Amino acid sequence: MQQAFIEALADTGSVRAACRRVGRSEHGAYQLRRHPEAAGFRAAWQAALDHGIARIEDVAMDRALNGVEVPVYSYGKLLGSRTVYNDRLLMFLLRNRAPERFAAGRARALNALDKLELARLKQQWRAEWEAESAAEEQAVFDSIDALIDEMRRRTHRPRSPRAQAAYDHYLAVQAEDEASGYCALTDPDHPEGAARLADLAARTPASAEDDAPSAPPPGWGRKPKPAPEPEPFPRWHSPKDEGWE
Repeated sequence: MQQAFIEALADTGSVRAACRRVGRSEHGAYQLRRHPEAAGFRAAWQAALDHGIARIEDVAMDRALNGVEVPVYSYGKLLGSRTVYNDRLLMFLLRNRAPERFAAGRARALNALDKLELARLKQQWRAEWEAESAAEEQAVFDSIDALIDEMRRRTHRPRSPRAQAAYDHYLAVQAEDEASGYCALTDPDHPEGAARLADLAARTPASAEDDAPSAPPPGWGRKPKPAPEPEPFPRWHSPKDEGWE
């Protein structure tokens, strides 16, 4: 059964068509291919696909050279057929089979297997790049942590008893201010608070009269008279308008 499937796959190049020819399901074929002891079957599968792809290329080349018969209809009636040639398909095959002659030495287009391999390599390169980036980032973080630790060590060097007592008193006063909700901007004894209060006093009007609204100008609130609408068409003059009647 496996040999018949491989032969059908080499003839058709399609897994579904090969499974239909041998009367088996695609799921079973792929399950057998994934079996740990099916290395020979996998190798034969790959060789059959390569042979099938070559056969498909031959068929495509024959269609590109000899054309395809397309029926011609007129008002629903078959009149005959005509041969259609695909020049783009022909140039594509020539560039892939002889790139040094028809593609200016460029690499031929990737097939399905090449695209899968390229996608796999991209994922591998991406994972390696992310691992290297994470290692470099962690090294930068470690250097920053070491620098901060050194700064702390220099800042908190051993103090004298008097300096330590003053520092402890500073921390206690700061904790009391935070607990009481102290704000420097509202403290008149603080330079920033005094400057802010002086600015507010300068902006406050001297009396309530300054806040009173001024009287509106004369004529305020009156609607202007609408302008007369122009006549849509000029009126015809008669002898009566000229004074003859």
